[in-house]
Amino acid sequence: MNKPIKRSRNTVLLLFAISVLPFVLAWYLAQHPEWFKASTNRGELIIPVITTERDDFIGWDDFSRQNLKELTGHWVMINIVAEAPCDKACLKPLYQTRQLRLMMNKELTRIRRAVLFLTEVDRGSLEHWWRQDDRLLRLKPSAGLAQKIRKLIGQPAQNGWLILMDPLGNLMMKYKPGFDPYDVKKDLSKLLRISQIG
Repeated sequence: MNKPIKRSRNTVLLLFAISVLPFVLAWYLAQHPEWFKASTNRGELIIPVITTERDDFIGWDDFSRQNLKELTGHWVMINIVAEAPCDKACLKPLYQTRQLRLMMNKELTRIRRAVLFLTEVDRGSLEHWWRQDDRLLRLKPSAGLAQKIRKLIGQPAQNGWLILMDPLGNLMMKYKPGFDPYDVKKDLSKLLRISQIG
């Protein structure tokens, strides 16, 4: 076989491979979706989002009742207290979100923190801790919202869940107990960067 014919055959084979290879690769990746992660968020999206109204939140103390308006127009990190007593599994996430909010630097003013009690907790046992965290909103949910959150976090309910609420009052992302605060920071930074509200 002479050189021009061999060169032409190689060119045709190369063009065939270039045109077929992307389809073969796409088919192979479709068969093995576990090889790549489609989403970049660290938390779990709540689908569908849980919408809330202002009267779904009841202030647990005077400070919280007077500052309920802070829930509107801000991103809110909501720590869930699902069972009593509020022990280390309950207090550690509250401390983490406090530090996390401080790490947000210039975005600090766009973020609020709240703790939502799904159960009755002895106020006296938390009094010392509340004095150290005087900007935290302490809330109780309406019966309807409590039921939705219990369904969301599953049974048996555990302390330590974190839920992100957007400025419109939608509960839109959740983090399991033992969450990594740096994962929350990455998600929150991304949300704040693309958000046109709050």
